[in-house]
Amino acid sequence: MRPTPTSPGFRQMGVRRFGRMNWLGLYTLSRREIMRFMSVWQQTIFAPLMTSALFVIVFALALGRNRGEVMGLPYLAFLGPGILMMTVIQNAFANTSSSIISAKMQGNIVDTLMPPLSAGEILAGYLIGAVTRALIVAAAIAAGMALAIGQGVAHPVWALGFVVLGALLMGGLGLLAGIVAQKFDQMAVITNFIVTPLSFLSGTFYSVEALPGPFRALAHWNPIFYLIDGARYGIAGVSDAPALRGLAVCTLTVALVLFTAWRWLATGYRMKP
Repeated sequence: MRPTPTSPGFRQMGVRRFGRMNWLGLYTLSRREIMRFMSVWQQTIFAPLMTSALFVIVFALALGRNRGEVMGLPYLAFLGPGILMMTVIQNAFANTSSSIISAKMQGNIVDTLMPPLSAGEILAGYLIGAVTRALIVAAAIAAGMALAIGQGVAHPVWALGFVVLGALLMGGLGLLAGIVAQKFDQMAVITNFIVTPLSFLSGTFYSVEALPGPFRALAHWNPIFYLIDGARYGIAGVSDAPALRGLAVCTLTVALVLFTAWRWLATGYRMKP
């Protein structure tokens, strides 16, 4: 039975808690998650940057100057924020999902569950790793866009807010996917048939206003559309939907996903290796 924050077990272990938070444990878990992806930065940081650059190069070569403006922007300026957010959400999802499923498959998930950490502290530790990775990737892509096509950031606070919301949402979903999946094949199904299609079909490469009526209405029910649209507003200053609506939808979705993740961690749902 895991000790609770008020049980003698915490005092016997010598765990220093300030208020009701195990700050040392949270720091240790967060640091582990950050070092986990930084130790293989060629795969976790450099590879996504190369993929993003290839997307831009391919579209630039394929369309050249023949592609007209989209929402009043040159196509590459329109494309850049979508590529940035798509990369952010894919990396945030991969960070938490790979950590959980790897620990379950290797049988060392107990190393995370047994220490005196509450469900909220475990959730926060994983999310800090996902958000850190997402911010590093986003900053690198934004710097690349500024150098390559001279694209600045129209609304920095909005851009940062949507990047963080995207990282929290997909980091939480990655946690849920890692909990549900029992092997890597199941995780691959979730990634290939849910996460990738949703990120590609959410206005990354086009304005949803160009879609036929039913598909346009369906797109507005997709939270990832609001993430990409919000990033485009923050960076380029244009959007398909009102930025405040996107912020509200994303915030509510993040709250729902994180509450579900916290509940599953608190009950130990499907967390046995």
